[in-house]
Amino acid sequence: MMTAGTTATLTSGRLSAEISTLGAELVRLRDGEGRDLLWNGDPAFWTGRAPLLFPIVGALPQDAFSHEGRRYSMHKHGFARRSLFDLVEASGEHALFRLLPSAETRAHYPFDFVLDMAFAIVDDTLSIEATVRNPGAESLPASFGFHPAFLWPLPYGGTRADHRLLFETAEPDPVHRPVDGLLSTATEPSPAAGGVLAPEDTMFERDAFIFLNVRSRRVRFGVPGQPGIEVAFPGMPQLGVWTKPGAPYLCIEPWHGYATPEGDTRPFVEKPGLAHIPPGGEERFAMTVSWRPRIS
Repeated sequence: MMTAGTTATLTSGRLSAEISTLGAELVRLRDGEGRDLLWNGDPAFWTGRAPLLFPIVGALPQDAFSHEGRRYSMHKHGFARRSLFDLVEASGEHALFRLLPSAETRAHYPFDFVLDMAFAIVDDTLSIEATVRNPGAESLPASFGFHPAFLWPLPYGGTRADHRLLFETAEPDPVHRPVDGLLSTATEPSPAAGGVLAPEDTMFERDAFIFLNVRSRRVRFGVPGQPGIEVAFPGMPQLGVWTKPGAPYLCIEPWHGYATPEGDTRPFVEKPGLAHIPPGGEERFAMTVSWRPRIS
């Protein structure tokens, strides 16, 4: 087992990344000129940088669930982000981290699992892929989410007000908000109905926007006409967008799963948004972050 704080560094010359064994969290992302693209975790706003959300996304009612007659407590977004992963292998362009069940995880989540996190850099793209395997004898109910916080503003000129989040396609469906950590049953108009979201602090005074059935498979973030980033998330059906008002970051969060809806009393294994992985099976969840010389 690696010690907390151990990191693997990946680089292509056009992009570089550091990933910590604590949470298998991306803690630094820089362009080819060494300019930071990722939030630095300043505790004045938020200590996260790019935490991994597993085995739940969002919160459970009373932060707990019952399974086969026993009650388990589990905090919002699960335990992976606070767990120490093994660094299985690392090279200059690739790293693999692994989390296995322990007495501590079983106290909160009684299911068998193997969580592998593979990171790779090729040219100007960082790929992140989670593979969740089920070595147990019963179905494995799990969600997975990415939660990267990108600098807002990015280091290419322009103010925060100049930045745009450009969706691949229009997103006319109403969006949800968290309510006491749970998914609101009420909706509100999409802030990206035309495919463009102009983020403002006031938008996030009631927490994140949750695109429950996002149509786009990629978004771009930055000042139009300037360099920026592209986040692609094939196969991830939900997207969260969040910041803490006044904080210099914007979180772009592809998810497979979401918080328990308000008033939902179904058993945990019937929770909406879960993947159900059969014994001996696996499920993969992936995203990429690419540097782009011009956002449009």
